[in-house]
Amino acid sequence: MTNAISFTSPKGRATSGHLAIPEGTAAVGAVVLIHEWWGLNDHGRDLTARLAKAGFLGLAVDLYDGRATSDPEEAAKLMTALDTYDAVDRVAGAVAWLRTHPRSNGKVGVTGFCMGGAMSFAAACHVPGLAAVVPFYGVPARDKVDYTKVTAPIQAHFAKTDEWASVAKAAAIRDELRERGRDIDLCEYDAGHAFVNDTRPEAYHAPSATLAWERMVAFFYQHLG
Repeated sequence: MTNAISFTSPKGRATSGHLAIPEGTAAVGAVVLIHEWWGLNDHGRDLTARLAKAGFLGLAVDLYDGRATSDPEEAAKLMTALDTYDAVDRVAGAVAWLRTHPRSNGKVGVTGFCMGGAMSFAAACHVPGLAAVVPFYGVPARDKVDYTKVTAPIQAHFAKTDEWASVAKAAAIRDELRERGRDIDLCEYDAGHAFVNDTRPEAYHAPSATLAWERMVAFFYQHLG
């Protein structure tokens, strides 16, 4: 289960999201989840609940202000209209909100899928103090990121038959980070785009999704506690 919450970004942008809290009373690591180009739908909320089940404080940030769609044309319009800097400002607001939550240990990571994966890379460049970043099959516009600013460890998940967010594009990001003294753990899968999305049978690949989720959870435990 997730609960609707609201917060304000550093630039004063009112933003909503859905929060999932793990069982118990101990302080835990927190994760901001950034949705696919479809918007924050049931799948995004389910992933957030799964983060809580894994032991993290999960917050899915709503970058479309309540809009969601299953139509690819509408999704493309919504994504195109999204300003990267406004999006990372909202993510920064979610990060700050989670740091002060009573169940938070102060360490916050970011993950995202498809468009959210691209925004996760952007957050790694523009949101200070992140403890870990895990993008899934998303590549940001090159003019919207500055990899010299990356400080958080990154674990990225890409599919070998994904023509949009290709392994080659992910490898180019990895190589650029290496040139700047940083690195990412680039994980590749025998699957296609959106292989974690179990609401889309044509895209979902259970073995890859299971392995990727296990790797992400272990990575977050390593860096978030």
